[in-house]
Amino acid sequence: MEEFAGAQMGDARLTQRLIKLADRLGSAPSASIPGACNGRSETQAAYRLFDQARPEKRGLGWEEVLAPHMACTEMRMAAHPVVLCLQDTTELDFNGQDMEGLGPLSYAAQRGMYVHPTYVVTPQRLPLGLVDAWMWARPLDMSESRRWIEGYERLAERAARLPATRLVYVADREADMLELMQRANTLGHPADYLLRAQHNRCLPQGGTLWPTVLAAAPLGDIEFTLPERPHRPARAVRQTLHARTVDLPDGRGGTLPVTCLIARETGAPPGQKAVEWRLLTNRVVATVEDAAQLIDWYRCRWEIETLFHVLKNGCRVESLQFGHAKKLELALAIYLVVAWRLSHLTRLSRIQPDLPASAVFEQTEWQAAWLLAEKAPPRKTPTLRDVIRRIAMLGGFLARKGDGEPGVKTLWQGFARLSSFVRGVEQMRSINAL
Repeated sequence: MEEFAGAQMGDARLTQRLIKLADRLGSAPSASIPGACNGRSETQAAYRLFDQARPEKRGLGWEEVLAPHMACTEMRMAAHPVVLCLQDTTELDFNGQDMEGLGPLSYAAQRGMYVHPTYVVTPQRLPLGLVDAWMWARPLDMSESRRWIEGYERLAERAARLPATRLVYVADREADMLELMQRANTLGHPADYLLRAQHNRCLPQGGTLWPTVLAAAPLGDIEFTLPERPHRPARAVRQTLHARTVDLPDGRGGTLPVTCLIARETGAPPGQKAVEWRLLTNRVVATVEDAAQLIDWYRCRWEIETLFHVLKNGCRVESLQFGHAKKLELALAIYLVVAWRLSHLTRLSRIQPDLPASAVFEQTEWQAAWLLAEKAPPRKTPTLRDVIRRIAMLGGFLARKGDGEPGVKTLWQGFARLSSFVRGVEQMRSINAL
């Protein structure tokens, strides 16, 4: 996998081993590490790579493994005028496993660790990759809230290298911290921020934040379709938008200008909770178009939930077994990129459906998708959309007229069948070449 080329592992052979292992795991994301590797020697080589995390070996950290992918992500960011940098935390449950370095989770009886990436997508929801991450187990020797502020600081550093690209830091309620907004203001807002508000703060002139914003004349209405979620069908949503720039107490005797945008659903169906979002940003919102754009950007935050879904259920990382959390972190760094690639392919096939499949797949890979369906591969290179649909059909996608485009789950299931077939073809070719 080219995303890991140039990794500074201290040994060129380790870098080649990393690339090969990433290719194997990317082709069979749901398989165990032995199941994804091609035989005993490859499996042993993979575990020797993870052993490099031990202090008596190289003390290799996940940062070195993920660094080349982050550099690739930054290059992709440079091609876009606006990118959304999504931040969130997920917990990984390894309860019952005998692994050193884990800690308690939400419940003290659970043991595991936390992962907090900065995941970059375009406003069209095309995932570009990761540019930062935190991995930790409790207790941590600093405040866990520091990850939100440091996440913004790392984006500020990247913004200086990407003068033609606007970076927007997008996060949910946990990031609603005065310290974060203060830090952004102190740095001069090299990256914009868009935070879901959690606190109805008191204002210096009296009153509280949310009623003050709602007292302003509405900017207008927007409509969109709320996508289907588990236990919730898709439905149309109409929201009225209110926005106002206010001065918040900065905790230092002064004030901090912040724009609060409230999007409140009108006419929610009976029995369903109205969709209401309260957002904080450094940007000025003067028109309904300004507000609608921010709502669209906030709705893109769901893409990081998709990343976590693929990481846990597609890559099955909570089934990994290592003797120490440091080895686990190396594996998670690889699987985070695997999860990004699956999400990227799923979205890319929708945004650029006519892209030649050769831009993403080897000829053997896309031809195998037809052969497994007992059909002759096309003589002309097919489009990316055609290949993605073929692979997803191997994973259970029915491709009926009203089914729309395949989701990421059928794609990872299809890759599982495809990789086994391709590996068998490669083995036959090597035997015939003898």
